[in-house]
Amino acid sequence: MNLNRAWLSQFIQEQTRYLSAAAVVAAVFWANGQEVNPAIIIVYSLMLGNLTGFSMQLLFPVFWNRPFPWNWLVFAAILLLLLPPIYTASATVVWLLAPLAPQSLWHYIVNGWRFPVLVVCVYSLLVFAYRRASEILKLRNLELERTVELGSAKLEMQEQELKRAREIQQSLLPKEIPQLAGFEIAAAWHPALAVSGDYFDVFKLGEHKLGICIADVAGKGVSAALLMANVQAAVRAFASETEHPADLCSKVNQLLCGNIASGKFVTLLYGLLDREERTFQYCNAGHLPPILVAPGRSRTIDGGGAVLGVFSSWQYEQSQFELKPGDRMLLFTDGISEAFDAQEREFGEAQLATCARGNSSASAKELNAAVMAEVDAFCGSHFRDDATLLVVAAK
Repeated sequence: MNLNRAWLSQFIQEQTRYLSAAAVVAAVFWANGQEVNPAIIIVYSLMLGNLTGFSMQLLFPVFWNRPFPWNWLVFAAILLLLLPPIYTASATVVWLLAPLAPQSLWHYIVNGWRFPVLVVCVYSLLVFAYRRASEILKLRNLELERTVELGSAKLEMQEQELKRAREIQQSLLPKEIPQLAGFEIAAAWHPALAVSGDYFDVFKLGEHKLGICIADVAGKGVSAALLMANVQAAVRAFASETEHPADLCSKVNQLLCGNIASGKFVTLLYGLLDREERTFQYCNAGHLPPILVAPGRSRTIDGGGAVLGVFSSWQYEQSQFELKPGDRMLLFTDGISEAFDAQEREFGEAQLATCARGNSSASAKELNAAVMAEVDAFCGSHFRDDATLLVVAAK
């Protein structure tokens, strides 16, 4: 039933096109001041259109799939071969049903062929050109759809891979931050993309010490995350209760200089938090300096060496300061200090210190949350770079 309806619909459309062509021919005759005989024009149009259309449809496989220009040449040759019998049959029907004037069939055929044949040629070429263009457009649309589908599948796969990469990277970060008697430590990690080039770590070294590390790879995304995983593994491998921060930075630097890609480098701050001495002994390898906050005041702990992965023979130095009860130490990456608002103003280290002073009596978790909330509000939750904050509160 559906097949019959489709065939009937197509047939009606074809007859409508033939009658439209008949109307155009009649208009041409009328415009040139010639006598218009609707019966002759309609019969001619239907006969020539249906016979030509049916014949070309039967021979469709002969020319359609040939490459250009052979498809056009074969189509034109077949059309020229078919036109004489098609015209003869059509003229005969017209002569029988609607003769223009008393005359012999032969005379009618010989003298009336030019205009009908011209019309059939022009109409057939236009229809063929239209169908070729439609077929090319259809193929291109199908190709575009396949490309979009492949692109969507590839994008979905990449998203899944990035999701797994982020899960793996998150698993490398401390699930629960180790605590030390007399101190409280809290951290926040906010990747700008699916994965991050920022890294922090807190791990126990004996009964009285914690190793604390924060680092930032130049760039962001997957390449930065892969390099940061190597840095984390190196820090963990070299860290010990007796390993001085400067020596650890030197070892990590030499390792990176032999393996890091051109144009890449890492900033790192590694230190030992000592419960008994209540000190933080650290080495700063090109990282942003810590901010030390006491009730009502704050200061930046200056000093540091070159970034990791550039100068293989660099001699790193270490520093130390005391953490008194009530002190708060902030370690952070430039995703915090270099957050921008809608007017392209930078959050800055000064505003970070001001925020910390205003919450100097808060716990490490509360101070961490307050700073991240202020930075988030400042940049409208649009972090351009990976942002990491680590707060150490001395009780």
